[in-house]
Amino acid sequence: MKITTGIDIIEVNRIEEMIREHGDVFLKKIFTQNEINYCNKSNMHKYEKYAVRFAAKEAVFKALDIEDVTNISWRDIETLNKQNKRPIIRLDGQLAKYLEKIENIDISLSHIKETAIASVVVNWKEN
Repeated sequence: MKITTGIDIIEVNRIEEMIREHGDVFLKKIFTQNEINYCNKSNMHKYEKYAVRFAAKEAVFKALDIEDVTNISWRDIETLNKQNKRPIIRLDGQLAKYLEKIENIDISLSHIKETAIASVVVNWKEN
């Protein structure tokens, strides 16, 4: 079985600045409506939640080792939460074609006031 990983760390204030400067244009370009709804539920950690989801998208791109990103949207990667709050990744659009080759995608997210980090492990099916 082939295993690939991706990790990304980002400063929360970078995402906060983009949201404040570009508002809905930025949000709708990067995040799905489900992600926007989740992050906006609480103002307490809103920007940390956006930042960690941005880091998740970057980590997934790295773990999938995508060579041609010309037709891929940021919104093709969605971070959702199970009922137990554990994050999961959903691939859509151009990235959905990878699903037939993937056994499992595991993700871990963490954030504090200043930084957010995401780590992704992809277990590929045997050929």
